Amino acid sequence: MDGGNQSDAYRLMISAIVPRPIAFLSTQGVDGSVNLAPFSFFMAAGSNPPMIAVSVEPREDGLKDTARNIRETGEFVLNMVTEEIAEAMNLASGDHPYGVSEFEVAGLTPIPSERIKPPRVKESPVCFECRAMDLREIGRSPNTLILAELLVAHVRDDLWIADKKRVDTAALHAVGRLGGMQYCRVRDIFELVRPKVSRG
Repeated sequence: MDGGNQSDAYRLMISAIVPRPIAFLSTQGVDGSVNLAPFSFFMAAGSNPPMIAVSVEPREDGLKDTARNIRETGEFVLNMVTEEIAEAMNLASGDHPYGVSEFEVAGLTPIPSERIKPPRVKESPVCFECRAMDLREIGRSPNTLILAELLVAHVRDDLWIADKKRVDTAALHAVGRLGGMQYCRVRDIFELVRPKVSRG
């Protein structure tokens, strides 16, 4: 396959590049309307400052609400998806008209953020308040590539391992995206010790 057909390339990529973490993004438009939607073209992009990258595909008639809101305000919350809210996340993924609150559609609770206007998802145990650093249109569609700085992290107390300064991955019960309608659970965890290599 040469990657020339967009639909075929998309199906190949989402079924082979797995598992992918899910960026469940809450945004707010300049008119005050709130949007909540999941995206799996998502990755950590740096640690100084802490950064993430998310790619948002367009609708047939233009930008998705998430990309539109971030273009207008530069702010969003990244809410991590766990098994407990996977069904709600799926409900929020529908192509709802602008102005419809996916919080209400999914039965999730918006709570105030500390430094930005878009609300967090109360039911998500790990949330990052983010500010966009760069937005670029890429590809023929085009996608909106968002590079953002993580401003504030909210981690549920029972998941935080204080002495190691990290989240308890096993207890988080995160959900990953696969191909088609498939998802996966982060349950089977193993460790590999990175080799120490002498460089002279």
